[in-house]
Amino acid sequence: MAELIDDALYSRQLYVLGDGAMQRMAKSSVLICGMGGLGVEIAKNVVLAGVKSLTIQDDRKASVADLNSQFFITEEDVARGAKRAEASRNRLADLNPYVSIEVRNDPLDMTSDLTYMAGYQCVILTECSLDLQLKVNAFCRQQSTIRFISADVFGVFASLFCDFGDDFEVVDTNGEECKDAFIHSISKENPGLVTCLENRMHGFETGDTVTFKEVKGMTALNGTQCNIRVVSPFAFTICDTSEFSEYTDGGICSQVKIPQRMSFNSLSTELNTPSLLLADLSKTESPANIHLGLCAMHSFASQSGRLPHAWSAEDADSLVLIAKEINQNSAEKVENVNESLLRNISLTCRGCLPPLCAVVGGIAAQETLKALTGKFSPLRQWVRARLCQVAAQHNLSSADDRYNPLRICVGDELCQQLANLRLFMVGCGAIGCEMLKNYALLGVASSPPGVITITDNDIIEKSNLNRQFLFRPHHIRQAKSTTAAASTTQINPGISIEAHQHKVGPQTEASVFTDAFFQQQHLVVNALDNLEARRYMDSRCVTNQRPLLESGTMGSKGHVQVIVPHLTESYSSQRDPPDEDIPYCTLKSFPAQIEHCIQWARDKFESSFSQKPALFNKFWSEHPDSDALIARLKGGQAVEGSFQTARIMRSRPLTWPDCVQMARLKFNKYFNHRAKQLLHAFPLDTKLQDGTAFWASPKRPPMPVEFDVSCTLHRDFVFACAKMYACVNNIDISPDDSSVESLSAILRSVNVPEFTPRNKKIVTDESAKKPEDEETGDDSDAVAAQHIEEASRRHGGQMSAMKPAEFEKDDDLNGHMDFITSASNLRAAMYNIEAVDRLKAKRIAGRIVPAIATTTAAVAGLVTVELLKILKQAPIEHLKNCFLNLALPTCIFSEPGPVEKTTLHNGVSFTIWDHWEIRGNKEMTLQQFILAIKEKYGLNVAIVVHKVKMIYVPLMPTHKKRLPQTMLKVIKPPANKKYVDLEIAYTPPGVDAEDEMGPSVRYHFGL
Repeated sequence: MAELIDDALYSRQLYVLGDGAMQRMAKSSVLICGMGGLGVEIAKNVVLAGVKSLTIQDDRKASVADLNSQFFITEEDVARGAKRAEASRNRLADLNPYVSIEVRNDPLDMTSDLTYMAGYQCVILTECSLDLQLKVNAFCRQQSTIRFISADVFGVFASLFCDFGDDFEVVDTNGEECKDAFIHSISKENPGLVTCLENRMHGFETGDTVTFKEVKGMTALNGTQCNIRVVSPFAFTICDTSEFSEYTDGGICSQVKIPQRMSFNSLSTELNTPSLLLADLSKTESPANIHLGLCAMHSFASQSGRLPHAWSAEDADSLVLIAKEINQNSAEKVENVNESLLRNISLTCRGCLPPLCAVVGGIAAQETLKALTGKFSPLRQWVRARLCQVAAQHNLSSADDRYNPLRICVGDELCQQLANLRLFMVGCGAIGCEMLKNYALLGVASSPPGVITITDNDIIEKSNLNRQFLFRPHHIRQAKSTTAAASTTQINPGISIEAHQHKVGPQTEASVFTDAFFQQQHLVVNALDNLEARRYMDSRCVTNQRPLLESGTMGSKGHVQVIVPHLTESYSSQRDPPDEDIPYCTLKSFPAQIEHCIQWARDKFESSFSQKPALFNKFWSEHPDSDALIARLKGGQAVEGSFQTARIMRSRPLTWPDCVQMARLKFNKYFNHRAKQLLHAFPLDTKLQDGTAFWASPKRPPMPVEFDVSCTLHRDFVFACAKMYACVNNIDISPDDSSVESLSAILRSVNVPEFTPRNKKIVTDESAKKPEDEETGDDSDAVAAQHIEEASRRHGGQMSAMKPAEFEKDDDLNGHMDFITSASNLRAAMYNIEAVDRLKAKRIAGRIVPAIATTTAAVAGLVTVELLKILKQAPIEHLKNCFLNLALPTCIFSEPGPVEKTTLHNGVSFTIWDHWEIRGNKEMTLQQFILAIKEKYGLNVAIVVHKVKMIYVPLMPTHKKRLPQTMLKVIKPPANKKYVDLEIAYTPPGVDAEDEMGPSVRYHFGL
């Protein structure tokens, strides 16, 4: 890792952009003109990303209206007449210590000398006239090295334009990892046909470039690059192979990223013949009308010296006339001019919608990173967008406060709904921070009885600071929820937030986040990063019939899902296919990819430094008297865990040299003896029953690694492994212990046993599961007693506790990633697999989800837009789920799936949102409950289930005895639980008819 990049701070982002792009960005300077709501949103994302320097230029003073969307301007800044750029500088600088923030307070206008811009790699304009945009764009194109971006939000409309010059190189169009495919056969023809191994899809696309390695027979292909044409998911054609030697075996085909050159049009050209990417953030609409309307708005401003007044019918009429005149003189006319849309631009353009700033700010910042690094495909070249479903139909108020720009967009009624909203958000990480910022700007819970309740049981780490912008370095190790709440009230002191540090789940369901709590909420928002918690929250919202907003990000990708009671399906209605586990035999003996090696190393870490020490501690906590234990074992009494504990004690180190010796022996066991054992069991010429070679792709024959103290990788493993043994066994390490000389001196004294073949079965079946206990041996109770007795004497009779290691990927001093990386690469070397750098090993071993602030901001903005629609009780056709990928860039909207209706045999219909109720009393029996169901719903009960407990199944003889028992006795609810939700199946008429599941039945005990 180069010195420019702080791995701990940028860890998640590095997996999105890569080290090369991060290095280029860390040497780049950016200029942003205009520090309004959109300008500060872009600036925040660019600073978090880690450019070298950012200059913000703005000569305007902070106003009350800025408080609507500019989250780094405070009421105090407005009161003292501070300029927007000056007020924002220190707060931007606090986001990232590696970014230099400079301020220019001079105005940017048509008289400005632009030569100062020559020192920037990217210039971004907001809140500038169209004439000024044209002037700056022309200057940037003259310099040829300055990338130009223009972005604006006008009410519920938005604009984004990119021009990266006539010759721009894109080094990676999509940011996806290059795919590999194992080869089964290659034909000799023109073009040659490559077939992959059975049931292993290649994942390539026509036009991809691939290269080959490890091909046997047709060796001329090795190192060759070919463009491919996909024939099927398992085959593709390449170059002419008719003159090559016959293919015999093996080979890996790897995708290669080829840089692409792109050319962009100037702003003046694109105004007349626009290349429009996206028309509407909520429905399909002609982008040409939005483009025409925004051009007319700029023309109106140029003629009158101002934007149209908010909700001025006269100005709206004038803008429509201007638009028609522009259209009449245009080379590419808009066939059907939408006058209603044009009027909306005029009526709302003086307003500002904060979540729209978040969306456009995230996209614009990502385009800035593309301009600086060449990573991902740039926008070609416009976004012209609007949010039609949230716009007010008319303006009702002339109030002049921080919410006036919002009121212009959405109206008085929706503003008041936001102020009174009771909202529960789970998670205060990256998306949670962005959500809270949006809520503060919208004035959510700014009036009683409104309140935002948040919960997160996590604490702030350094790696969070790169994308969780409410946190600062002095917040590290503090609770996320309380810190986020405090930071949010700095943006808007008028909102009400309650912060919890509880984890959502069954453990808090009865005491904290009860049904009553959920029923007090108007809306629930997920800001989670794991599937289990998402499903749990979905179930709670379905049970309590609360709308839920679900979202998530992974690198440049993000999704939004809208869930509304009785209207849409729920989160759990659709299930992603489960991730395929790596077969046990592959991990154990036949790795084919670096991922297999990293997972193997991760498993070894858990086994050696976590599970075994924990087992040891548990054993001695249960048997603290070693003498009594030894007597029992010698007397032939079996004691659970004694064999495993004896093995641990037999080799437990007492000193640092002991730890080094253990690590050296592990080196030979893992990377030398195991390879020899495999080759002993399956020599290189081994054949299967059908005559094919055993060591055929994807199986790779291992090569024993001979330890070399002069090899850095070998020493790294021994030291990391020894360090872990020392930490687990509470052995101190001095600074001198890590020196090459000290380590070499100890290693020379280690007696390494020669390899002796063992008669041990090696699993080759990919369907076989890992055995419960891999450790084998001929230990008897007496042998266990002997080892424990000897170890007890060795340790002075004191069985001191071990210190199990809890894997922590982000602490570079604990040795965890040192062990994982070195062990992975040694195993890779043993199987001739390409080594991995520490960054990739960390991502795979730590199961890190790539993340970047730009995507998070855009997704949070889109979620907040859907929040506004839910408050307006929008029909399902107005609600939008979304999938976006800022790398491409694409943004796909779809209507939420409607809730599925189920009809029982008696004609009664229900959905997942329905639940039936039976109100009982303390004396109601199970039999009476079943009769109550029959009387109320006309159904015969077949099975009654409470959570995972079977309450009543007629086929089970003991269950019939429960019929006269009370429901209280049968279910045994917690003391404070007044009702339970039961799942019930019903028996339809007919001998062979299958039972039908009905809706959840809430039974009230009548307590």
